[in-house]
Amino acid sequence: MREGDQEAFDEEKLRQDEKRVREGFWPKFRATLGRIPFSEDLLAAWYCANDRATPLFARATLFGALAYFVLPADVIPDIILGLGYTDDLAVLLAAMKAIGAHIRPEHRERARRTLGGEIEPPGA
Repeated sequence: MREGDQEAFDEEKLRQDEKRVREGFWPKFRATLGRIPFSEDLLAAWYCANDRATPLFARATLFGALAYFVLPADVIPDIILGLGYTDDLAVLLAAMKAIGAHIRPEHRERARRTLGGEIEPPGA
């Protein structure tokens, strides 16, 4: 979604995605930690999506991608060794490419600090 398309997203879908992510992101993230190479990107996306300074269209895009990660069933089942998270990565990368300018250095730094144990994740 481009910045000019801000009004083009479905607000109900955004609410559903945001709820799904708020309920399921941290448990799934903790369960996959160390098994997926894109943990830092996931966290940066999470911090950006939850940053009220991020434009609504960008938040909607990220919450959609993060909701896909949280879903228990997706195109390639996550339990398939070596391939299970490739679809999750593709969705995340597409979202980040679409709104990449809104993932600021402070989101990435916070992700690195969380992975390094310097910041306690929400709900920990």
